Amino acid sequence: MTAENDPSIDIVDKHRWVRASSLRLYSGLVLMVFLCMHLINHSLGLISLDAMEAGRTIFVAVWRNPFGTAILLLAMMVHVVLVFAKLLAHRSYKRIPAKEVLQITMGLAIPPLLAGHLIGTRISHELIGIHDSYAYVLFNLWIAAPEQAAMQTAGTLVAWLHGCLGLHFWLRLKPWYEDAFPYLYTIAIILPLLALTGFVNGANEVETLLRDPIWKQNFFDALGITDAKYQWYLQVREVTYIVIVVLLMTLLLSRIFWFIYFRRETLVSITYPDGRIVSGAPGSTILEISQLGNIPHASVCGGRGRCSTCRVRVISGEDTLPPPSDKELAVLKRVGAAEGTRLACQIQAVSNLSVAPLLPAKATARHSFSRPRYLQGEEKEIAILFADLRSFTKFSEHKLPYDVVFVINQYFRHMGEAIERSGGHLDKFIGDGVMALFGLEDKPDIAARKALSAAKEMAVELDLMNKSLKSDLNEPLQIGIGVHIGSVIVGEMGYGKATSITAIGDAVNTASRLENMNKEYGSQLIFSEKTALTAGFEGNSSREKVMIRGRNEPLGIHIIKDAMTLQIDKG
Repeated sequence: MTAENDPSIDIVDKHRWVRASSLRLYSGLVLMVFLCMHLINHSLGLISLDAMEAGRTIFVAVWRNPFGTAILLLAMMVHVVLVFAKLLAHRSYKRIPAKEVLQITMGLAIPPLLAGHLIGTRISHELIGIHDSYAYVLFNLWIAAPEQAAMQTAGTLVAWLHGCLGLHFWLRLKPWYEDAFPYLYTIAIILPLLALTGFVNGANEVETLLRDPIWKQNFFDALGITDAKYQWYLQVREVTYIVIVVLLMTLLLSRIFWFIYFRRETLVSITYPDGRIVSGAPGSTILEISQLGNIPHASVCGGRGRCSTCRVRVISGEDTLPPPSDKELAVLKRVGAAEGTRLACQIQAVSNLSVAPLLPAKATARHSFSRPRYLQGEEKEIAILFADLRSFTKFSEHKLPYDVVFVINQYFRHMGEAIERSGGHLDKFIGDGVMALFGLEDKPDIAARKALSAAKEMAVELDLMNKSLKSDLNEPLQIGIGVHIGSVIVGEMGYGKATSITAIGDAVNTASRLENMNKEYGSQLIFSEKTALTAGFEGNSSREKVMIRGRNEPLGIHIIKDAMTLQIDKG
């Protein structure tokens, strides 16, 4: 548990920890920019040592002026302190995703791997006047202390991978990231490879130049290294490593502290929809308790309160929870979460609770994007269209499977295009039938007009299809279409890959039965009187009142023999 999530702190402290998360992100971005420029500078070694030195001139101009130095040092201190504070305060590391474990491990490995390089270059330059040119660095790592080359290479790669993982965890919640990922991934691989090969090429050039006695003498004269300065470097490096070891031991002791602290607390229990009960320490987040009990629970952002995929509905015990923070409210609002929804990673269990995760355990970053409110489940007045091919079973009995699949796919394509062109949502294909919804984001009058327009477009498409497939059909394909408008429950329903936006309710059943009535009337389209009134339909049609199974009162209907003749006022 971090202080950001501690229910015992006031709202001012919560805001401070939200700002701390932002500072950790921004400081990491500054360090990543610095590292990118450093690797690009290394890559110039593929050209020549002079090119590396020329690039270093720009690099130094950016980062060794008073402002650049202040920004870099501040970013380093802020990032290290905040990350370390977060790790110290974290109650449990159980069941953390492998990618995050890797990122944490690499983050802890960066200081010991790169401390020697930092002391030998930047700190030595600022405090004792060592001229840390590229020639000096390459000579040190490639010739004087080749074992340091392996350490610095490992440190650079670890820092780069750590930064790339951090960027990935942040950017994967951006809608554009999925399309940009292949390009960013390519850059993430190519840049360190170019930097390493540039480093090796530059080091070989320094090795060659050292064979020239005059160049070698001038090189060592320019360095200004003395025994005293070298001893100072060794002492500072030793102290730095001692500090790093102490900090890592402190982190280890924090684990022991939390383990003892947990054992002294009275546990709270979380009950899940399948009846499983998991106990955890009071103050642990619901997500942490789920992970502790091996309960599958989505969390794309790793419990950082950014993605919303861990959201739950609290069934009982909600009155014991602290109110959502501004950060939690902002995330829930972004995804259009229904009232009563909470983020499992942001709320702490201080008493027994019963919760139901709202997303599948394998939810992806797409679930964290802003989504229409109706996806959560909403009652809306929409238009429903059903369509069905006539006598297609008889047609398929006399055709090869290949021919049947070809024709039905052509039919689905034509009908789907007609529905989408008219502004409808293609709900599903049922056998040789089609269900479509109109008005998910429109007013009822617009929805009704779009549904009737789709019926006409479908008739036109079927006529075109019959003409284009005339040689493959014994007789033209016939279709029946039914349209009704009414209040239904709309939402994202299903399981796994079979999840989709659909609607349930009496209006859906009515539209289906109207479609089936076309057989009785020998017509192509039947729509309800309510649909006609809502759409403002005033065209020619046969009108009747019929009894619909499941309804107590007769329903007025409009019967159209040929839907292509339908006259629709576009409004």
